[in-house]
Amino acid sequence: MRLTDFSDYSLRLLMYAAAKGDRLITIEETAQVYGISRAHLMKVANQLTRAGFLKAVRGRSGGLALARPPERIRLGDVLRETEPDFALVECFRSDNSCLITPRCRLRGMLKEALAAFSETLDRYTLADLLLNPEDFGIQPAA
Repeated sequence: MRLTDFSDYSLRLLMYAAAKGDRLITIEETAQVYGISRAHLMKVANQLTRAGFLKAVRGRSGGLALARPPERIRLGDVLRETEPDFALVECFRSDNSCLITPRCRLRGMLKEALAAFSETLDRYTLADLLLNPEDFGIQPAA
């Protein structure tokens, strides 16, 4: 199993916002910190804002901040919002045409493994990932 870059960037953006506390962050600074595409981060930020994980402040001195405390952002919820699906194999998809699906035992095992993955991530929140701004290579303002 592999998470998409979109989910990876989502978690990173949330971690950076959490490290900054009440200070607004920008897409530009976050892209520079991580060395990733501004355009990709813009899409990520839009989805996280629509999902209620981030809040966006418009205007000249605008930016992004967490929409709720880090303790209330479960990692499992973020991934369910950002992953397109968890179709690990063909038989998980709606267009499944695998011949052995009715008799296959693998599907049940993979469903169990996926449930364990989700349950584990639901036990953790963004608060469990908190870092200091210095951890991002940013020195505190003098």
